[in-house]
Amino acid sequence: MSVHCYVCGTAEHGKVYLHCVHEGNEKYVCVRCLPVLIHGGSH
Repeated sequence: MSVHCYVCGTAEHGKVYLHCVHEGNEKYVCVRCLPVLIHGGSH
């Protein structure tokens, strides 16, 4: 399965990704970028 983070674009094996829906589309976000989505930021 090919999974990549829609925020930072990483597709590394061994990282943890969470499934989400953004703008009506199913996507994945890595746990490194999760705080940016929760608290806001430059992404």
